Amino acid sequence: MFTFVKGNQFSVLLMTKEEIIDQFNPNAAATADAGIYGLPFGAEHSDVVVVAVPWEVTVSSGSGTAEGPAAINEASMQVDLYNHDYPELWKKGIHLDLSFPQELQNKMMKAKDFAQEIIFAIEEGENISDNAVLSKKLNEVNDSCNQMNLWVKQQSELWLAKGKKAGLVGGDHSIPLGYIQLQGEKHSDFGILHIDAHMDLRNAYEGFTYSHASIFYNVLQTVPQVSSLVQVGIRDYCLQEKEYAGNQEARVSVYFDREIRKRIYSGENWNQLCLEMVERLPAKVYISVDIDGLDPKLCPNTGTPVPGGLEYEELVHLLNVLKQSGKEIIGFDLCEVAPGDDSAGNGDWDGNVGARILYQLCGTLAG
Repeated sequence: MFTFVKGNQFSVLLMTKEEIIDQFNPNAAATADAGIYGLPFGAEHSDVVVVAVPWEVTVSSGSGTAEGPAAINEASMQVDLYNHDYPELWKKGIHLDLSFPQELQNKMMKAKDFAQEIIFAIEEGENISDNAVLSKKLNEVNDSCNQMNLWVKQQSELWLAKGKKAGLVGGDHSIPLGYIQLQGEKHSDFGILHIDAHMDLRNAYEGFTYSHASIFYNVLQTVPQVSSLVQVGIRDYCLQEKEYAGNQEARVSVYFDREIRKRIYSGENWNQLCLEMVERLPAKVYISVDIDGLDPKLCPNTGTPVPGGLEYEELVHLLNVLKQSGKEIIGFDLCEVAPGDDSAGNGDWDGNVGARILYQLCGTLAG
């Protein structure tokens, strides 16, 4: 009988999923022709499809998140398939959809240049609305971002219609809006567990309707089916965002990192806090993870790192508490992973951490 090494996809299109599993060696090293995590499955044999959205336009600090999906894919080849919580997850199949259109990539590059020009002008004190050229460029940025959102929605719908469980990997944190809007069309009520250093509740930050800093403002404004947004790890925000969340207190629960630590230092434990967070979510839950919600030692190259944040195992425990609650996980996104400069000696670290978080998210979704 022919036996696969990890990742060998020879003749898999002619085989059933069961035959692929039987002839695959999950203990072997990944091969060059492997799919994500060294798996031999294509989309047709995978329960989970992760849509890569290599998009960054409105970044206002560090850049590189457009390279996040590629960095995660490369690092995934070093992830052992035996997950502590989901030991047979690999058998379900995970496929990375790399079909992001070249046309959108071209629009992204042009829009990013325009966005940086606009950000610089704002920093110099210029009123964009008084500048016809910059106003036109701002409109083009917003239009390009809207086209990306439409593509994400359509691509997610494609996979859901085929019976797949779908997640996203970015890219900056603006990318999940279309998918979350799609969830609103499919579910009358759902919640979002949001891990982040930032609240992302700014209204058209720096004039950009679809800014990465505006993702959950846009969600709350356009997806009324989101009945509960639980934000965890928040430690960098403006007064406008805090007031906005306060005015939506029936819908938004914010677990500031400082308050989390105060409660733990005063005798509560992380498990108690996780149970409380999960209790605030309805029966159906979407998960949105910005990697900068973690301690920056785990994501040193992300665009806007902030001291503090969750440890890796704290995030995993929170996801496990959510899974064990019996709530239905309907989708996820992982954003803001950015590879660094290899000359600095940590170029692949963010991808390494991101690949492991993504695997855990796939388990939470489909395990």
